[in-house]
Amino acid sequence: MQLSVTSINSGSNGNCYYIGNEHEAVLVDAGISCRETEMRMRRLGLSMHKVKAIFVSHEHSDHIRGIPVLARKYKLPVYITPDTLCRSRMDLSGVEVVSFTGYEPVQVGGLSVTGFPKFHDAADPHSFLVEGNGVKIGVFTDIGSPCEHVIRHFEQCHAAFLETNYDDGMLDRSYYPYHLKRRIRGDHGHLSNRQALELFVAHKPAFMSHLFLSHLSKDNNCPKHAKSLFDVCADGTEIVLASRYVETAVYQISHQGDIFGRTLTVEDITSAGEQLSLF
Repeated sequence: MQLSVTSINSGSNGNCYYIGNEHEAVLVDAGISCRETEMRMRRLGLSMHKVKAIFVSHEHSDHIRGIPVLARKYKLPVYITPDTLCRSRMDLSGVEVVSFTGYEPVQVGGLSVTGFPKFHDAADPHSFLVEGNGVKIGVFTDIGSPCEHVIRHFEQCHAAFLETNYDDGMLDRSYYPYHLKRRIRGDHGHLSNRQALELFVAHKPAFMSHLFLSHLSKDNNCPKHAKSLFDVCADGTEIVLASRYVETAVYQISHQGDIFGRTLTVEDITSAGEQLSLF
């Protein structure tokens, strides 16, 4: 028994993650347009009609931009906390809006989705654990520091999307103003390569088959460098780059740790006309 997972898009220009079984699927965030989401899913052989709900991590535009159109068109319920909904200022008229509470699982067909709090500079930010067919998939992005909530859930995952937003040296040398560098590095900002790698090495379960490096900064990270750091410590886990410009392959993750699919490589992105500096 397996779950299908893919990153539809991952980065400050938009985030959207697909997790599903043979009958239904959910999206965690929808930060790119409805049209772009549909196009990428078609390329992957996935149907939007299989998607039964959207779960919202927080109100920043790169996580919610596509939600109103997508939810209306496909009549999808949007699961969102009251504080996030208020701060988002989304027009969700005509959309079924459902509140969720941290640590209370939401059942979507054969999938169970549990949100839990995280550190980020948003009203009520949550990460998610999606479970089905005996498989657990985590979505851990937009995190300032790996708190106990994150660690506890990461240790359960057969596969995970983990933020590797910036390289410390590149951020030091970047043109970003001091206040923005401080925000990114803060306890409510983003995870660096180093922080994510420390979490991975210290808390990766032996059965984790698959790790997506996610939400890489366009200006302050290098995909090749980030992947090389994790490859050295992978210990049997497949390391995949999640791009800000193209979807990954669809991976079928089983509780035995089997992986089916093809890793999106740096060469794939380059051949698609994207340069590494565009991550």
